[in-house]
Amino acid sequence: MKVAVFSTKPHDRKSLTEAASEHEFVFFENRLRPETASLADGCRAVCVFVNDELDAATLRQLAAGGVELVTLRCAGFNNVDLAAAAEHGIRVMRVPEYSPHAVAEYCLALLLAANRHIHKAYSRVREGNFELKGLLGFDLHGKTVGVVGTGRIGRIFCRLLRGFGCRILAYDPYPHQEAIELGARYVPLGQLLSESHVITLHCPLTPETHHLIDDAALARCRDGVLLVNTSRGGLVDTEAVIRHLKSRKIGGLALDVYEEESGIFFENLSDEVIDDDVLMRLMTFPNVLVTSHQAFFTAEALANITRVTLGNLDAFSRGDAGNATEVGSR
Repeated sequence: MKVAVFSTKPHDRKSLTEAASEHEFVFFENRLRPETASLADGCRAVCVFVNDELDAATLRQLAAGGVELVTLRCAGFNNVDLAAAAEHGIRVMRVPEYSPHAVAEYCLALLLAANRHIHKAYSRVREGNFELKGLLGFDLHGKTVGVVGTGRIGRIFCRLLRGFGCRILAYDPYPHQEAIELGARYVPLGQLLSESHVITLHCPLTPETHHLIDDAALARCRDGVLLVNTSRGGLVDTEAVIRHLKSRKIGGLALDVYEEESGIFFENLSDEVIDDDVLMRLMTFPNVLVTSHQAFFTAEALANITRVTLGNLDAFSRGDAGNATEVGSR
């Protein structure tokens, strides 16, 4: 089966070409969007990533070109218009989880780096500056950490926090017994916001969670709260965050995702002018740490993504129905 793979980087090409597979892959560095959908003409499937745009216009063109399957190399599918996919008879499959440990561990790494200003210290000493001014952090031991979302990643993060002796508050519409056994106490979101020294986000992006962290939510937080997001950029209202950074309500911010990251993250723009004024303003704050959506990026995660993606393609080519990784309906 011929498969058009969009938003590819060297690690994607390496993983898919080195795996034993009967499928023919055509790799494109381009993001999938209406303007590039014609590149998939003649392919039965497209393989896409988090910043590809599978809106109604894109899916209409894909269907016209013969595409019958969208397989995502990620867990989230908020970038896919599932109703449009169903209308055109396009099945949608994903990788429900690839390495929850990778993301949870990276969230902890961001939390520690932002709290103890490790990124700033690293840059300083390389320039011969060994002073401690501006590097003061706080002990995690005894602090209250609010965990928003207790799926696999959120629960693993709770397990990691236990080793630091943190008080864990959790919010999730669907409480999980394992999180309770790990020491988390489920509370309303408002209570979590008001009592937590640190807040971490581990939930999917849905209409209900879009801009979950906005002006109203931040106003309820402790002064000096530290916020970490390794989930989806749209959970955070970036302009609201900037306002609360300026007022000193937010004491620290660590983001691995950004709501307008498409076309910026995963790219080398070091020789170009970045015209996203909001992102550029955000990065001027000394207490902000931004990384480029790399929480998933471990050898184990890439291997799992490849394995599940190939399994999805194999199942589709065999005509298997009811695949556990399928989302939406035909």
